[in-house]
Amino acid sequence: MKINLVCVGKVKEEFYRAAIAEYEKRMQRYSRLTITEVSDEKTPDKLSDREREVILDKEGERIIGALNKDDFVIALAIEGKQKSSKELAAFLDEHMIFDGRDLSFVIGGSLGLSQSVMKRADMSLSFSKMTFPHQLMRIILLEQIYRSFRIMRGEPYDK
Repeated sequence: MKINLVCVGKVKEEFYRAAIAEYEKRMQRYSRLTITEVSDEKTPDKLSDREREVILDKEGERIIGALNKDDFVIALAIEGKQKSSKELAAFLDEHMIFDGRDLSFVIGGSLGLSQSVMKRADMSLSFSKMTFPHQLMRIILLEQIYRSFRIMRGEPYDK
């Protein structure tokens, strides 16, 4: 099973890039991992509801274009279902056994995800009711996927 992260925007900060590279390296022994970045739209400080919708739609088209049609898509969204680390590990384990489709996790830009992306998603997942920078969310997600594989294999992990 392959895991793909589809993310809006680039990671500019070196400390984020270093953390992402570390988890990419750690993940090699568990799964094939790819990170696909789609470009983000320039977002003015004050924008109307219509401008917000247009930006989300443009980013959403790029996200959907980066997804494989057969992938099981998990959208990261505040309104999604929250899972503990062990629950996420159990979900991934069950998915690998019974479904087997490649997984695509989707992280939106600063405005979130469009309705078209949410409709395409097979599941939405929330890490918290708080908002995190999308660059940091990549690291949090990668760490939790890595932790899930360690849990599935009965390997030690920090509790």
